Amino acid sequence: MAASEPFSAPYCAHVATLPADSVHRNYHDTQYGFPVHSDDELFGRLILEINQAGLSWTTILNKQANFEKAFDGYRIPRIAAFGAKDVARLLGDAGIVRNRAKIAAVIHNAQQVEALQMEFGSFKDWLDEQGNLELDQWIRRFKRTFKFTGGEITREFLVSTGYLPGAHATDCPIAAIVQEATTNHNHTPPQP
Repeated sequence: MAASEPFSAPYCAHVATLPADSVHRNYHDTQYGFPVHSDDELFGRLILEINQAGLSWTTILNKQANFEKAFDGYRIPRIAAFGAKDVARLLGDAGIVRNRAKIAAVIHNAQQVEALQMEFGSFKDWLDEQGNLELDQWIRRFKRTFKFTGGEITREFLVSTGYLPGAHATDCPIAAIVQEATTNHNHTPPQP
């Protein structure tokens, strides 16, 4: 959940008050903070975080399936090859955020991820090789590597994918499931 979301309580406490079919509850219980192993899934999460800038996280969660479809299932090579026709298609797609700067950043970032894959083997390997960086170090690294990745976007991407702590309160029942998934190096969240 993006910190700019105006909740009066921590995300876990807020989600506990929502119906089981809420988009926030589903995200919290099955995605937020869980380790991500697929480069395409990692990149998809970055796409969502970039598009959240200036908008509510609720808007992005409601459009999550649309983003995945519009950006070819988050397949990095396909996005890296997007040209003017793809940009026009995306700018005309009411199911996503139609912002030229964000679309351009996503395409550029896909190209950057391809370069990281060539050098490190995968986007995930590049992230893993950064070690235990402090948030300000991560932010500097992301700003040098990607476009449209300021402090909040970088932080939320890293928290949401398990690279930084803080996704769940320690007394949240999902925190234990995330910890187990992290320890066992798998991602098998509960089904909604």
